[in-house]
This record gives sequence, C-alpha cells and structure tokens, in this order.
Amino acid sequence: MPTGVLRAAGPLPALGAVSAAMIVAVTALAGCAPGHRGEDGAAKPAALRLPPRGAGFDYQIGGAYPPPKGVRIVSRDRSDSPAPGLYNICYVNAFQAQPAERSSWPADLLLRDGHGAVVIDEDWHEPLLDLRTPATRERVARRVNTWIDGCARKGFDAVEPDNYDSYTRSHRLLTAADATAFMTLLSRHAHARHLAIAQKNTAELSGQRRRAGLDFAVSEECGQYDECGVYAKAFDDRVVDIEYTGAGLRAARARWGGRLSIVRRDRDVSTPGSAAYVREVR
Repeated sequence: MPTGVLRAAGPLPALGAVSAAMIVAVTALAGCAPGHRGEDGAAKPAALRLPPRGAGFDYQIGGAYPPPKGVRIVSRDRSDSPAPGLYNICYVNAFQAQPAERSSWPADLLLRDGHGAVVIDEDWHEPLLDLRTPATRERVARRVNTWIDGCARKGFDAVEPDNYDSYTRSHRLLTAADATAFMTLLSRHAHARHLAIAQKNTAELSGQRRRAGLDFAVSEECGQYDECGVYAKAFDDRVVDIEYTGAGLRAARARWGGRLSIVRRDRDVSTPGSAAYVREVR
C-alpha cells in the first residue's frame, strides 16, 4: 500500500466486442456453476466482468483525472466515480482504518494488544481492525460491505480491498487464516453485487485465492520483488501491477510486459500537475 493520502489524455477506446470478451463465467473462480448456490446457500451470479489481460492501466487512488491515452483499466478510490468506457476497479481500505476515520469505528473493533493499546501500521499510521473472531469479522464486514455497495451503485466493475497482509503487521495477534476468512466474507458480498474482487498484494496467500473467492490480482512492485510470476500463475495473467521505481518497472516489463498490465506511479499516487506526479509505462 503506497498511500498516505486519504484514499479518498486522449480519446477513450470503445469497448464493444472487448466488453463481451471480458464477460467471464465465475464457475472456475467461485467454484459453482451458473445459477447454483455456494456452500453458504447464497445465490451466486452467473458471470463477472474481469479485467482484460495485459491492457493499459492507470492507478488513480490518490485522486481521479482523465485517463491517459491507451488506458483500458483504471483503479480509483471509492470516493471517486468510475471512468466512462473503461474497466474500473474500486479501492477500499478494508483491513485497516483510515487515520481520519479512526474515531468513526467502534472502539472494540480496533485491534488491541495485551496492554489495551491499539495496534498501528506505523508506515501509514492506520489502526488495524480486529478480525480474530467470526463475530468481529462479521461486524467489520458489514461496514466494509456498505462501501462495496457504494462501488456497485456507482458502476465500478470490481473492488480492490487493501491491506490483506495486515496480519503480518499485527505482532502475531492476527493470522493468515483470519485474513482469508475475512476476505471470503468480502468476496461473497462483492460477487452478490456482480463485482469482481482483487487480491491486493500478499503473494504468500495466492494459493488461497479460490478459497477466498478472489478473481484477479492488484500487485505493488511485483517486478521489484520478483513476485509477478506468483500472481501470474495464480490468476492466469489477470494481474495489474504498480511499480514505484524505474528499476522495478524495467524488471516487470522485461519478463511480463507482454502479459500483465504494468504502470509506474509515484508513491503518493498524486495527480497530474503535482510536483511529485510520475507515470511511466516503458
């Protein structure tokens, strides 16, 4: 996760036949045939629209702006609107609380250590959410799912729940099993709203993607850390990757440029006109 911000050009390509090609049966991803019901008895949608493989991509979670020429996939914060005519991914900070929203969370849903202190992701000053029990996971999911509902109402195609890997920053209070169980709740809800759902980072849990109900991957710096192959294998090349260094971009493109959607952005994912703005694809 690169953002300390509140997650908060040219002609757009017509999608026409491309859109039809991207309507992909969820059978292989969700483990049930069209019209069937999952293990929880909930009805599953027959199909989801997945991102096109290897398409031009832009990461705009720091603020929306007109997508550059050649972009067909864009990720934006849930507070923004989708880009017309493109495949749109809705960013949601699902496993941690935004600093500005901390006070709006019930105190007992913030993860606390043995001394009662809230556990903080020190890089981004974000409190971790308490996902240790089925009851707390359900309560957190109810709130996050209202944001997913908002993504669906706005017309996004998919949702990107961030901080799947927050258990690695929990001082062993959370486990990978806790994270996967919570993600499964979000996936079930997203699919019911006809939204695809992405695995954000957390390469070590890619083997759990079917169990968690995940459809594609959003990776940060898989080129930099030589993880692109893990995501490509797990998600059949349906991977969008953000690099934050020139070296990372070169590494990602050298091995995966013809298969994955890759862009370099600045770490604050700032908007054009900002002194910090960086966007490169080659």
